[in-house]
Amino acid sequence: MTAVPDAATVLAHLDEDAIAADLAELVALAPVDGTVGEIAASHWAADRLARLGADVDHWEIDLPVLRQEPEFPGMEVERSEAWGTVGIFGAGSGDVPALAFNGHLDVVPAGDPFLWADNDPFTVRQRDGRWYGRGVCDMLGGVAALFGAVQALRASGVTLARPLAIHAVIGEEDGGLGAYATLRRGHTADACVIGEPTARQVVTDNAGSLTFRLVVRGRAAHGSMRSSGISALDAFDTVREALRELERARNVDPGERFAHLVIPYPLSIGTVHAGDWASTVPDLCIAEGRYGVRPGESVADARAALIAAVGEASRADLWLRDHPVEVTFPGGVFAPGRLPDDHELLDVVCEAAAEAGAPRPVPIGAPYGSDLRLYAAAGVPTLQYGPGSIGDAHAVDEHVEIADVMGCARAYALTALRLCG
Repeated sequence: MTAVPDAATVLAHLDEDAIAADLAELVALAPVDGTVGEIAASHWAADRLARLGADVDHWEIDLPVLRQEPEFPGMEVERSEAWGTVGIFGAGSGDVPALAFNGHLDVVPAGDPFLWADNDPFTVRQRDGRWYGRGVCDMLGGVAALFGAVQALRASGVTLARPLAIHAVIGEEDGGLGAYATLRRGHTADACVIGEPTARQVVTDNAGSLTFRLVVRGRAAHGSMRSSGISALDAFDTVREALRELERARNVDPGERFAHLVIPYPLSIGTVHAGDWASTVPDLCIAEGRYGVRPGESVADARAALIAAVGEASRADLWLRDHPVEVTFPGGVFAPGRLPDDHELLDVVCEAAAEAGAPRPVPIGAPYGSDLRLYAAAGVPTLQYGPGSIGDAHAVDEHVEIADVMGCARAYALTALRLCG
């Protein structure tokens, strides 16, 4: 073992075949949120970290207890079982790691497999310099790159002066259960890098997001006599216009790191359910959507703004003033989060990315919620840097550039050397 970190030696030990194998094994588990595949991915990560020589903490998450905590970030799928996985490399096990790499193991459902080019979303395919498969972009490609960086560090014989941690978490897609449980267990670090798909830019700020539900009531009538009824769908149209105006107002002056986005803090309707018979005026409409939380805004204030906008629209409508729309916020709670402006992590990662062969990243904000806000809330300075574009996440024929995965693996290894070596 050499006590002197040597970047060239470490990078020479990066193994693309090993990274590809890890990615293929993870995708094949089909680790969709709330399924046995998600559980299997946690066990896989614990075993992989142990084989890499980590001191592994692998525990069953106490879901009933965490659900009762006021800061619990919520879930949007049912789980009866969930596991946490952390591996620590170097120095004493009681030392706080200088750096934690975070990667989430869960993926969203693949939808109709026959829409995919190979009719098999959970088998990795390689074509034209890309890997294809559900989760390769968001974010199993980043996970494989993180594991590849650690493997290169170990294979090169470098002795880390301070510990390096890997947090392999579940439940990121539906609220952040895994990261929350990991932090609550006491696994922190002086800094954290999350391998989310950022197109190899550095994301220092995340907007937040909330899931909301609107219950709009009408008055049923026979369709041939619709004027004697009140359509809940028509009433919902009134509310939708108020939500559009709320979105416009909330996106004025978005801030420097969000100025590149067309709509930094979107408000969108995802599902609408109304009526139970074609010739009946519907007396109930239930709509659910996603609502962006601005940086620096509390979740409570964001909720209050939406409730106020819906309430004002209801009071201005003859029907809704006596039948106000019910507003609730089920599902995951993604508060905004940011890296402190003066933290060294930004320069370290940008320099590592440039040394790894990429253009020096530009710090930007992202319109989606992520585990970054949980680490920030726990006092761990955190940013995101990873392979793939968010535009390819959750999509049919999801893919990631192999060169991007390998470039990020190089940057992760160099970052670990700077902060832990």
